[in-house]
Parts: sequence; C-alpha cells; structure tokens
Amino acid sequence: MFAKKIIPFALAASLAFVGTMAMAKQTFVTIGTGGITGVYYPTGGAIANIINGKKDQYGIRASVESTGGSKFNINAIDSKDLDFGIAQADTQYMAYNGKGPWEGKPVSKLRAVFALAPEAVTFVAAEDSGIKSVKDVGGKTINLGDPGSGNRINSMDIFKAVGITPGKDFRDEKLKPADAPRVLQDGRIDGFFYTVGHPNGNIKEATAGKRKVRIIPITEVGTLLKDAPYYSMVEIPMDQYPDATNAKDKVKTVGMLATLVTSADTPEDVVYAITKEVMTNLDQFKKLHPALAGLTKESMLQGLTAPIHPGALKYYKEAGLVK
Repeated sequence: MFAKKIIPFALAASLAFVGTMAMAKQTFVTIGTGGITGVYYPTGGAIANIINGKKDQYGIRASVESTGGSKFNINAIDSKDLDFGIAQADTQYMAYNGKGPWEGKPVSKLRAVFALAPEAVTFVAAEDSGIKSVKDVGGKTINLGDPGSGNRINSMDIFKAVGITPGKDFRDEKLKPADAPRVLQDGRIDGFFYTVGHPNGNIKEATAGKRKVRIIPITEVGTLLKDAPYYSMVEIPMDQYPDATNAKDKVKTVGMLATLVTSADTPEDVVYAITKEVMTNLDQFKKLHPALAGLTKESMLQGLTAPIHPGALKYYKEAGLVK
C-alpha cells in the first residue's frame, strides 16, 4: 500500500520537474517595428506569428512592439531593450559603420538577419501647394518625420543632395507618419515624406481626402546614389492610389530595402530558428502583407550592410544560399 502511494507522488514530482524545466527553456523575444499604420508593424507580426506557431518545437515566444522606427530599433537592440528590430538598409549601414547619427560611435554588435520588402521614399504633396518636384518646397511647410526615424534621415539626404536646407528654405515639421495625412488634409502642412513599402494605409488616407493630393517623383538626386550605395531608384505602383491626382503616372523615386536586424549577443539557436521558419514558410509569409509579395530567398540576402548573424548564416549555408 505504501509503495502504491509513493509511485504516484514520485511521478507527479517528476512531471512537475519536467514542466518546470520546459518553462525554464522558454525564450521570449521582442521585435521592434514602426508605426501601426506602416509596413514594419504587420511584417513584425508576421514573423512573430510564424515562430510562435512552432513554440513547442523551439520554445521561443515572440512579441511585437510598435516603435519610432529604424533608428529607435537599432539603439534599443544596442541597449538590450529589444532583441530584434526592423530597420532600413541605410540606417543599418550607418549604425554599423559609425556614420550619421552614430558618427564615431558604431553599433559594433549590430548583426543582419535577412532583408524584407523594398521601401520607397514617398513624397506626398497637396495639389494646391503647387509642388511638382522636391525643388518646389521653398516657403512651404513639409513634414520630414519624427526625430530618429528613417523617414527623416532619407528626406534630409535628398534635400542635401539638391542643395535645399530644411528649416531655412522651408518650414520643417516633425510629425509621426500616422498624423501626417490628417494634418495635410487639415491644411496645416503642404506635404510629407514617408519611407515605406506599398501599398500603405497612410498614403491611401492622404490621397482619399477632400484636399487633392499627388505623389511627387524624386529623380533629381545629384550624387546621392553614388555616395550612398544602399539607395537605388524604384517605382511606386500608382494603381494602388486611384484617388491621387497623378494616379495614372509612373512615379520614380529613391528607395532601399527594409531589413531584420539583431545583436551579436542574441543566441545563435534563436536567430537560426526564426530565419529557418520564415524562409521555409516564405509563401505563407508573403501573403501576410501585399508589400511582401515580391520576396524571394535570394532577395532576402540583399541589402545586408552589417555582418550576418551566425545563426542566420548557419541556415543560409544549409539551404545552399551562401557558400
């Protein structure tokens, strides 16, 4: 009788120990994204959904945080407030190499994981402002994006390339992307910049209001493409914005890739698992947002201007994507 009582107790204790060990092995990671109306936030959510679907296999639970964007995410990774973040290829380049906002203070532990959707520097302007190019902003009020955002960095790069000084030649606003369409429609600004993948809800909101709006081509960029090789010329698919006054035009602009980044301190097995699951479920991943539709495994290895994390590299070698 005594033995029969002992066995269930021992078994229960053993199961409790196993359960405790399983809980101890759970790894929680946070992915920094951007504003909830942009592409970063749903993209981060898509990555989290895929890895959370395999939580029993990997013991990884991912959550998503809406943030100020590229610069914020990289700084938060550096300070260990975030594990992963989405950042533009240019911001990744500057942070790792100690340029721009990180002049003389490189984020040496920054590591690339994979590239995501291409992003276009999108200049939206009210039709009644008379703006038809980036050189028409004299005396106007233009939102370049909130401090620390990739939007601001890109717009400043473009104005520097064409010899225009924000704050001097025009009034420079510092609104978040989510606020810009409403403020444009209210007549308080003449235009705004937003570096984003398309289609985008903010741009749709801006073009669908009573105040008529157009998307401005950005083709006069001087030596920008030579000086900053992470930029390239891209085209905004205007059929996605039928209410824009130039909806039938082909709008060329400057763009770059969004990328997923992390720290060299992030465990190799965690980065490997996330990389493998996104890559092997790429068809499912691409369906989670229209901006991801054109992704290929090969394109996801472009625009990585920081060293690739060993965990990601392990998968790429296994998959034959790198030698």
